[in-house]
Amino acid sequence: MMRRIVTVSKKAKHPVEMGPLGPGHAPKNDPMKGLRGVMAGTHIMEAIVILLVLTVVTRVDPAHNATTFNIVYVLALGVAMIAAAFMQKAKFADALNIVLQILAVVGFIVHISMGVVGLMFVAVWWYIYTLKRNIVARMERGLLPSQHID
Repeated sequence: MMRRIVTVSKKAKHPVEMGPLGPGHAPKNDPMKGLRGVMAGTHIMEAIVILLVLTVVTRVDPAHNATTFNIVYVLALGVAMIAAAFMQKAKFADALNIVLQILAVVGFIVHISMGVVGLMFVAVWWYIYTLKRNIVARMERGLLPSQHID
């Protein structure tokens, strides 16, 4: 029978059920470092896909879609996503990620394909932030293996 330890979380100020080994220590390897890498890679992939919208804008009904605003919007968003990939360690990175996703979805004003791509990446970012929330909860409970390695 496993003994469970219940303590009060320092951040949340509510009882947290600990694993059988207790809270452990700070993880030897930072699990957030790997997650930041996934976030940076996602930004690069999304930037590539967003920049490919330029071919759609310039080839599908170019008289209507290839406006200066549309081309600048797509280029600026693609470059901003590439820049954001290198800023994932900053404190404002989560807010930046969300703002860039909102701008990608607003891409419906440029072309429907850009808005659809934005919605697909919303699902990807939702999954990444679900993983982040789970990792933080597991760290608080002392359930990460690297918290108990000496």
